[in-house]
Amino acid sequence: MDASLFHGNLVATSRILYTPSTFARTSLLHLQEAGSLQAQKPHTSRREHLASYLFFLVCSGGGTLWYNGETRSLKTGDCVFLDCKKSYSHRTSDDLWQLRWVHFYGPNMGSIYDKYTARGGSPCFHPADPAPYDRLLQELYAVAAGEDHVRDMRIFEKLASLLTLLMEESWNPENSRRASSRKQNLQEVKEYLDRHYREKLSLDQLAERFYINKFYLTRIFREQFGISINNYLLQTRITHAKQLLRFTEKTIESVGSECGIEDASYFSRMFRKIEGISPGEFRRMWQA
Repeated sequence: MDASLFHGNLVATSRILYTPSTFARTSLLHLQEAGSLQAQKPHTSRREHLASYLFFLVCSGGGTLWYNGETRSLKTGDCVFLDCKKSYSHRTSDDLWQLRWVHFYGPNMGSIYDKYTARGGSPCFHPADPAPYDRLLQELYAVAAGEDHVRDMRIFEKLASLLTLLMEESWNPENSRRASSRKQNLQEVKEYLDRHYREKLSLDQLAERFYINKFYLTRIFREQFGISINNYLLQTRITHAKQLLRFTEKTIESVGSECGIEDASYFSRMFRKIEGISPGEFRRMWQA
């Protein structure tokens, strides 16, 4: 435990600076620091250019966050999730706050954070129930403080659980360019794709059927479901193709055709793009 980044009587803190193994640092979500603090006096903390992601929970009290050109007020129960490559600062109010936090990193964290924001995730939010976040932060601290011989894997598990909670929380399509008037229609579009994936479909046909401008449809579908219409349709077709490849003896050409892709070579290319192997290799792997 270390309190080297906080001096004097500004805070009472308990923290662990963690050094992951080389394997964890190069292959896993890994912990850099975890801890809790109780502010003793109003003060401001500033950071920038850190190869880290910060999550913290305001357990009590309140304060202010400056991040990405915006100022946000924080209160008890608020959560904050930041990319620390960007400069940020936070300050406790006179209602001195208590925080739990974790700094962490991983090989794919840039893409994960981009996905979080694309789904409507905010740098700070107020969950309906902060208890799961509080529990995970305490569990991460306890694991880091322990002597488990698979400690890095347990930390990875806890960090993955935290990111799963954050992804669930981020699903707020109304926060990214509101489309409330067409929200129900877009659910109908998605359900229509689920039922008619075998057919030859086009964006123009969908726009005409659901009385929506095709450019608006393209943009709002991505905002609501986190994926483009074309990619959603392709994933749906490939999922059904996998079922046919595993559980029938139909030819690869027939499988592609039944899933809405008439051109056999195009079907093979798209299958490989999604699965990383050819349809024939997939079938042999699962029927071996």
